[in-house]
Amino acid sequence: MATAAASGTTPPGRVLTVIAGIYITQSIVGGLTFQGLPTSLRAGGAGYEVIGLVSLLMLPWALKFLWAPAVERVRRPADGRRRSRKIVLGGQILAILTIALLAFGHTPPSPAILLATLAVAALVTATVDIGCDAYAVEQLPPRLRGLGNVMQVGGGYLGALIGGGAFLVLLDHAGWQLAILAMVMTMTLLTLPMAATREGRPAIATAEVARRRPSLRRAIARREVRIGLVIVLAVQAGLRLAMGLTGPLLIDRGVSLATIGLVTGAGGMALSLAGTVAAGIALRRIDPARLLAPLVGSQALLLGIIAAVIAADLPAPPVMAVLLALSMIQGASFVALYSAMMGWAASAQAGVDFTLLQCADAAVAAVAGLSGGLIAAALGLDTTFALAAGAAAAAALLTPRLLSHGTRPETLPA
Repeated sequence: MATAAASGTTPPGRVLTVIAGIYITQSIVGGLTFQGLPTSLRAGGAGYEVIGLVSLLMLPWALKFLWAPAVERVRRPADGRRRSRKIVLGGQILAILTIALLAFGHTPPSPAILLATLAVAALVTATVDIGCDAYAVEQLPPRLRGLGNVMQVGGGYLGALIGGGAFLVLLDHAGWQLAILAMVMTMTLLTLPMAATREGRPAIATAEVARRRPSLRRAIARREVRIGLVIVLAVQAGLRLAMGLTGPLLIDRGVSLATIGLVTGAGGMALSLAGTVAAGIALRRIDPARLLAPLVGSQALLLGIIAAVIAADLPAPPVMAVLLALSMIQGASFVALYSAMMGWAASAQAGVDFTLLQCADAAVAAVAGLSGGLIAAALGLDTTFALAAGAAAAAALLTPRLLSHGTRPETLPA
């Protein structure tokens, strides 16, 4: 997400607060779906095949590029008005109500009902994200673009901490119903800043907006987007193959839900946030794309160590130590990647271009996550993590070559 900011918009500090709340809320749903649910399913005796199905809930995030142009046309009609706030608020309310349905009962519903409910929530939040990204793009000045990205990635980790780690702790101590209601209340509070904020009117000429009608064809036609898509697919494959298996890995080593929530949940997310901040500082002097190769290479090393630890049948503490280190590198990697995506998406239809790049990441998450579960069931966790390490190492070598072809960002006319 990246464009020139318009004059006469909402104060940047308030915009940062608004988008942080929305991104955290979205990631609470994601934390529940991709961390809390797989771990609780495994604790209830579900096999890796069932856990792998959870990754299919990433499909709305992978496919939202199909309806992103339509959302953009509704959000920014040719008369210059903006409807970002209406789209985001309406979606937030619907997502909150959907999650609240899971609280009807003192025990978790069946896996089928869980998957269906969270699929609806994923579809809604993926659509909300299109409007929120575009809102941030239009309301933030260029000098705050990096900080906005830190809010996006950092908010994502904080939301995952709440929806994954905090949820598991509450589930272990307070039960299913209270854990879900706590998530609903938190999501509601985080939506209030958007409800209390008016949307500014970007100073983009109506004629320019009408001439540049949002479309996927325009996105694919841009060299920056095409190269960016290949880079996203490459650098995320290894990490996404292993991400959904970290909780089940610890369950198999006898670690309790509460310990997973506190150590790898709270501790891991804290280190991810530290990596996010560190990358944000580094981006003041280093082009984000140039950070990708060393960070992905570090991922490969850590994933390989995890594979070796599993093969050696070492106890849980060494595994958790390496997972914590991986969390910090993961946080820095996401900031570098998404900041690079901002530059690649800088165009007159930044919302569509950024969504397309983001969908590539989500597609990798869905396919690699499902594959990870199936590979783990067939060949074991050590083989799965070894394959993930190999994919990350290959991406670290490929990325500089792709960047050498040039991904110079364009700018949106004011």
